[in-house]
Amino acid sequence: MIIRPRRSALYMPASNAKAIAKARTLDCDVVILDLEDAVVPEMKAEAREMAVSAVAEGGFGRRELVIRVNALDTPWGADDIAAAGTARPDAILVPKVSDAAHIAQIEAAVGGAAPVWVMIETVRSVLRLDEIGEALSRAGGGAFVMGTNDLAKEMGARPGVSRAPFQGTLGMAVAAARCHGLAVLDGVFNDIDNIEGLAEQCAQGAEFGFDGKTLIHPRQIETCNRAFTPDDEAVEWAGKIVAAFALPENASKGAIRVDGRMVERLHLTQAERDLAVAEWDKK
Repeated sequence: MIIRPRRSALYMPASNAKAIAKARTLDCDVVILDLEDAVVPEMKAEAREMAVSAVAEGGFGRRELVIRVNALDTPWGADDIAAAGTARPDAILVPKVSDAAHIAQIEAAVGGAAPVWVMIETVRSVLRLDEIGEALSRAGGGAFVMGTNDLAKEMGARPGVSRAPFQGTLGMAVAAARCHGLAVLDGVFNDIDNIEGLAEQCAQGAEFGFDGKTLIHPRQIETCNRAFTPDDEAVEWAGKIVAAFALPENASKGAIRVDGRMVERLHLTQAERDLAVAEWDKK
């Protein structure tokens, strides 16, 4: 299984040709060509065509390329999904997902053309995380992407850098994603010039267990990548775990001692991921 990092996932407006060209040169792990929030109604059709062309042209290297469509209940949603399915990006990100029935509707529209990622950004979706995760897993997997701006609006919350109103939700979203074998990305940080605040929120997201964070500006990429890349100490420890489980005498063991600490096979999975992420930038 190929482990690919999703430390930094940058939204770029699909209606902006210069932004798309720039995305091919940036150090983000994921580029999300946005047809939704970043595109005004009169540009929706043109942005859709530009996103399809961008996927066809390629040039994004190892970056994962995702198209965020408009919700199915909007005037553009059905056409967006049809076009994205034809383009076959690495994933199709769908906003305003609320429950398992919605997942079934989306999967029927996508028709297996690409993995489905879903925005967790409504109060209804927060109350149905397990249901949505199970439905998405049955459909072949995908990812949760936190939409904290929309969620704050629905709740009337004022989260701030610490995001105190969302901490329970963030933790449960990660738990539901891991339960069903899904990737999970944290929400955006709006204050582009506040790099210190961004670093604090990235560190918080890493502590929760998110794979990475969605971003709204290239300036945020370096800080985000650093926060979600294991440090030297973590890499050294991961190497010891992998090496220990690779020994013939440990092949059938579920738990072993490494440097005096009890380590289980669940730690091996995380160790392998840490090593893969740490090596990604060296390739």
